[in-house]
Amino acid sequence: MAEFGRLLTAMVTPFDDDFKVDYNKAAALAEKLTKSGSDGLVVCGTTGESPTLSDEEKIKLIEAVVEAVGGKALVLAGTGTNCTAHSVEMTESAQRLGIDGIMLVAPYYNRPSQEGLYQHFRTIAESTSLPVMVYNVPGRTSVNILPETVARLADIDNIVAIKESSGNLEQAAELRRVLPKEFAVYSGDDSLTLPMMSVGGQGVVSVASHLVGRRIKEMIEAFVQGKVSTAALIHTELLPLMKALFVTTNPVPVKHALELVDYPVGGVRLPLVGATETESALLKKTLENLHLI
Repeated sequence: MAEFGRLLTAMVTPFDDDFKVDYNKAAALAEKLTKSGSDGLVVCGTTGESPTLSDEEKIKLIEAVVEAVGGKALVLAGTGTNCTAHSVEMTESAQRLGIDGIMLVAPYYNRPSQEGLYQHFRTIAESTSLPVMVYNVPGRTSVNILPETVARLADIDNIVAIKESSGNLEQAAELRRVLPKEFAVYSGDDSLTLPMMSVGGQGVVSVASHLVGRRIKEMIEAFVQGKVSTAALIHTELLPLMKALFVTTNPVPVKHALELVDYPVGGVRLPLVGATETESALLKKTLENLHLI
C-alpha cells in the first residue's frame, strides 16, 4: 500500500452566500467524506478552486480540515503554484498545521521545460519532510510532465506518487513501466480509475466520491481482490455520473450536484459561473438514474 491509500477525494471548498469560505461547512464535509470511504482528502486543489483562494484562506481551510479529520483520514494540501519560491513558502506553512502530505501541480502558464519541471519539484520536495504527490494535468497547465521526468523525480526520497490527469492511458502505462514498484500512480480522472488500475495504478483522486464514495471504494476493492467483472459492472454503473460531473469546468458540476442531493456547499467564485439549465437537467437526470435523488 502506498502512502496515501486507494481513494482520495479532491475536496470542494464550501462558500457562504457572500462567497466567503465556510470553514465550518468544510470541516463537516471532510467528516462526511471520511465516513463515506475516502482514505484521504486533498484540500486546496483544482476542485477546491485554489486559484481564487488567498494564502490566508488556504491556511485556515487546511487547519479546519486537519482539526476535523486528522487521525481519521490523511490530509494532503495543494501547495503548488507556478512560482517555486511561493510553493516552498506555502508548503512550509502547511506542514506546520499537521498535514500528512502535499500535492504539487505542474507550474501553469509559464510553461517550463522538462528540466525546469524537475528542478521545480525537486526544490519544493527538498524543503519539506512530507511525502509529495506530483500532479500532472496538462489540460489546465499547458505542460505535460513526461514519464522520464517523473522517473527522475522518483529518485527523490519523499516524492512518492503522481496524480496523472493527462487522460492518456498509454502514458499511464508507461509511467508504471519506468517507475519503481513502490511509487504510486493515481488516476486524476474518475472515468479512468479502473482502466488505470488495470495497468498498475494505485487508485484515484476523485471528484465523484463527493456523491458515491462508498461505491467507488467497492469498485476499487473488488478489482484489488481479483473480482474484475464486479469492478467493471460498478464502473459502467457510475460512468454516466463520472462524465456528467465534467460536462463543464470542474468544480461547477459537482457543487451543483451536491446542492441537488440536499448538501449545498455554495456556488463557485468568478471567473467560474454556475451550471446552465441544460447542465443542471443532465446532472439531475443522472442523479435520479442512480437513485441519489
